[in-house]
Order: sequence, then structure tokens, then C-alpha cells
Amino acid sequence: MRYPTDAAARSLSVLVVFTLFAGDFWRDLISWWGYLALVGALTVLLAVVMTRRKLWSRLPLRRMPRTLVLFGVLAVVSLAWSFYPGATVLGLVAQAATTLAALFICVSLSWPQLLAALSTAFAWILGLSLVFELVIAVFVRQPVLPFFTDYGDTVVPKAFYWSQGLLFQGGPIQGIVGNRNILAFVAVLALIVFGVQLAQKLRRPRPTIAWIAIAVIVLALTRSATAIGALVVTALMLGVLLLARRAGHGRRVWVLAGVVVVSAGAIVAVSTFWQQVLGLFGKSEDLTGRVDIWNAVAGLAAQRPAFGWGWVSYWAPWVEPFNDLAVRRGVVYLQAHDAWLDVWFQLGFVGLALFVFLVVATWYRAWWFAVDRPLDSLGLPISRVPLTLAPALLLTAMIAQSFVESRMLVEGGWLLLVVFAVKTKLDQSLVAIDLGNDPEAVNPRPSRAALALEAHRPAVAPRLARKASARR
Repeated sequence: MRYPTDAAARSLSVLVVFTLFAGDFWRDLISWWGYLALVGALTVLLAVVMTRRKLWSRLPLRRMPRTLVLFGVLAVVSLAWSFYPGATVLGLVAQAATTLAALFICVSLSWPQLLAALSTAFAWILGLSLVFELVIAVFVRQPVLPFFTDYGDTVVPKAFYWSQGLLFQGGPIQGIVGNRNILAFVAVLALIVFGVQLAQKLRRPRPTIAWIAIAVIVLALTRSATAIGALVVTALMLGVLLLARRAGHGRRVWVLAGVVVVSAGAIVAVSTFWQQVLGLFGKSEDLTGRVDIWNAVAGLAAQRPAFGWGWVSYWAPWVEPFNDLAVRRGVVYLQAHDAWLDVWFQLGFVGLALFVFLVVATWYRAWWFAVDRPLDSLGLPISRVPLTLAPALLLTAMIAQSFVESRMLVEGGWLLLVVFAVKTKLDQSLVAIDLGNDPEAVNPRPSRAALALEAHRPAVAPRLARKASARR
């Protein structure tokens, strides 16, 4: 697949990623109505661009991930038995808009361009967050509430504040997104993207190292245990992927066995020192109320175990049962803080099975994309490059976070999941041209076999591509 991407498409992609990962920034700045107007305008613009540029033709239904299609169909069909049909309609509209944005990115950006869009959006979020917190700490010197929101004379819970103004106290800071866990996870994703770009030499070293330092500072100031845990898991997976690259096909089973042993050891260690780990990050034994939320959601899910209560995406706090399902210190929560539990609650075991297959299949393709050799324009294997590690590492971080947050199902999390599900399906082979700004730099000295086969390229490349696809 070729990507004749222009500056307008790249800028639009950056705006989309920024908006979906920093949705709370827009909602706190211009209100919910302003945010809905912005998202509506972006959605219409994306649909017009996809249609006028005939980008839909690059997404043949027969090549789309079946589990993704079936999951979407089930979410739509759940309107028939939804306990809250109005909220389900809103949730489906939001899911469709996010999916449209993901499909636009898939067909508009190559892998290097995708990383560039992610890194630019994440840099804006991290940079503006530090500037925002600095302004609050220096000039305002008190907690700040979202704009265009009137709380009257009631006591406002801390969770409602846009910023607590704790930068000079060492945090935790919330940044422009108004939530330290969201900001911390953006920092984790930024570390992965910046690190891959630095290794691939897609960006100048000094600015990239500076942004890596900024991401580390932001992560430290958020003091988010969930994000740091996701980063540790991702770092371990990086080691596994590098070992698998060196091990070859026959020995990768031993690498996987090592992963099982290390994972078991990590679980035992965390279980043994659970209280010390929670105390280190200032967490209570119930994970800041998550255990109570999980119990409440599981109880409701058990009442409709097969097909769930109906899709809703973000919970709708104005309808039953969400208005009093998870309330802590005056805050009505909008998620189950566990993506897998949330899917079971909303779409039952059927939806959970489809979601598991979707994530596992996407991860499986990302694994082979990372450890297998990519192919050049002749269908011949070339040297591995750092860039192909990015999807597997980003997915690992998302999966690690999904056990304590449901954000894989909404906004930026759903965007990346759909992007990787579709893009790893469409771009399994012959992707050398996407691996850098200069394809010849990937394989500067073609082998004699490659030169000899140049004359037979039409016949050889498809056959070798099919063989590489069969290995996956």
C-alpha cells in the first residue's frame, strides 16, 4: 500500500490523535458542547476527505479483521436488548466517529508517518501540560476548575479540578488532560514512540532525547502507579522481542517459556510485597476504590452474562444503572476501570470473546511484524529495523493498562487498537518502503539473487509475499 500523504493529511492526523488523547482538555476548556461541536466538525471533515480522495477503496471488507467487524456488529445489534437504548445510540455514534478516525490514519499514513503523528501529538500534550502546570503554580497558586462549569455552592470533589497546582510540591500533576493517570500513560506511549524514532533515526537526536527527558519528568510528576507498571511490562516485552529476533523460528518457544517464568516470578513478587508497592505510590489496598467498582460491575454483569446490558462506551451517568453504580467521594465514575470487565458487562461473554480474539489476533500480527524480517519490493527478506517494534510495544502498554483502566475501549485507546488491528492486517508484507525515509538505507547492497530476480519481479514478489504471509 502506498501513501501519497500531503501536509494537510498529516496535520489532520495529528489533530485527531491530540483530540482523542486529550479529550478532557477540550471539554475543560470549551465545555462539553464546544467539544461535541469540535468532534462533529472533525468527523464530517474526515468523512469528506475519505470520500473525495477515494480512500475507502483501500479498505476492502474481505481484508478487514473479522473480529473487529463482528465486535462492531454486536455493539450495534445490542441496541435491540439494551437497558439504556438512548445511551447506546450515543455510544455507537462516538465509537463510529473514533473508528472512522482510525481508518483514516490507517490508509493515509505509512508506519514512519504514523509514528511522526503520534510523537507530535504526544509532544504537544506533554509540553502544554508542563506549561499549564507551571502557569498555575506561579500565577494562580490554587486549584483550578474547568471553564464554563458552574458548581454552585456545593463542595467540589478533588477529582473535578482541572489542576491541583501541585507542581512545586512534586505533584501529582494532572496537566491539560486534568487526570494524572491519563497524562502518565501518554508519557509512557511517548517514551515508546520517541525511543523507536531515535533508534530508527527518524528524528534528530538532540530534540528527541530532550522529549524523552520531558516524558520521564512528566511520568515522575504524575506519580501514577498504573502507568509505571505498564512501562515496566513494556520494557520487559522489549527484551523479549529482541531475544526473539536473535533466537530464530526454532528457538522462540524457549523465549516464550522464559516469558512465562519471568511473569510468574513477577506475580509472586508483587503479591508478596503488595502493601509495600501500594505504599510506594500512595495507593490504598483497594486500589483507590477499584475493587469496589469491580465487585459492583461484576454483580450486574452476572445478571446478563451472555449478551450484556448493551453497548455504551463511556458510561452515561444520567441513566440507570450508571447513576449510582460506582460512586466514590461524590464522584460518579464513567468506567469499570477494567476493559475486559467493561466489555463483559456491556456485551456479555459473547462480546468478551470477540474482544479477546481481536486483541490477541492484533498482538499476534504485531509480534510477527516485530520479530520477523520485513520484505523488500522483490518480496525478499531484509534486515530488521527498530521501527517494526513499535506496534507490539504500544499494544503491550495498552494491554497492561487495560486491567486497571477501560480506556482501550474509548477515544485514544480505541483509536490505536483499531489502527494496529487494521494496519497489521493490510501491511503484513512488502513494507520496506514504509520503514524509513530512504528505502535504500534499509538494504543498501541488494544480494545477487535480488538483482537476478529483478527481471522476474511480477511473478516472484507475489509468490514470496504469499509464503511470508503464510508464516504468519
